[in-house]
Amino acid sequence: MVPVRVWRGSMIKVYNKKYLPATLEEARMATAKISIPFVLLALACIPAWGQSGKNARATIPEQADPPRANVAATEAVAQPVDPHSYLIGAEDILRIEVFRDADLSRVVNVRPDGKITLLLVGDVQAEGLTPERLTTQVKEAYSQFMTNPEVTVSVIGVNSKSFVITGKVNRGGKFPLVTPIRVFDALGLTGGFQDFADTKKITIVRGGERLYFNYKDFVKGKKEAVDQNILLQNGDTILVK
Repeated sequence: MVPVRVWRGSMIKVYNKKYLPATLEEARMATAKISIPFVLLALACIPAWGQSGKNARATIPEQADPPRANVAATEAVAQPVDPHSYLIGAEDILRIEVFRDADLSRVVNVRPDGKITLLLVGDVQAEGLTPERLTTQVKEAYSQFMTNPEVTVSVIGVNSKSFVITGKVNRGGKFPLVTPIRVFDALGLTGGFQDFADTKKITIVRGGERLYFNYKDFVKGKKEAVDQNILLQNGDTILVK
């Protein structure tokens, strides 16, 4: 093995001939052999980097929408209440619509104190009023802020008035008293009677009072039973033994 001396000015560098390429072509090939593994390694890392970037974006939490109050009620349709006679009560759900004003239009719950809260206006008494009367009051209140506002008040949830059917019926439970309803029609909501139900003496519990309805005689058209087919009141319970 013969050392090779290279003169550069006053400095002498000694190279081992074993490691020197014989020709320029060999030098290029040697450089290529060294470079290729690094290039392949870099290419292999690109998918991993890309996947890492995707995963990083996926882990960023999305901004949640602001909470919306009473979404289900917002999407509900108006109940078939009579706007001229139905009296709004506590816990009822109302939709207040102001024509061409989405900010003032909203769904509101009647509070236990009987009031609702509206933008610009504040608290408004609702309990004890018909939807028609409340519409007039809301319209008058908004007239202070706009010219001739068009307002509609509708009841979309009846929670203040209900009756209960229990006993030997197929589907008992609590039912909203949306519109005036009589005993016979209310019993039709249950899907029929169970076996051995006493349909001759159905009891209507109204406070401390007990009223009776003969279902079989009513179907036969007997006058006494027809008179027993009374309108239900809020809080009534129909008991089928």
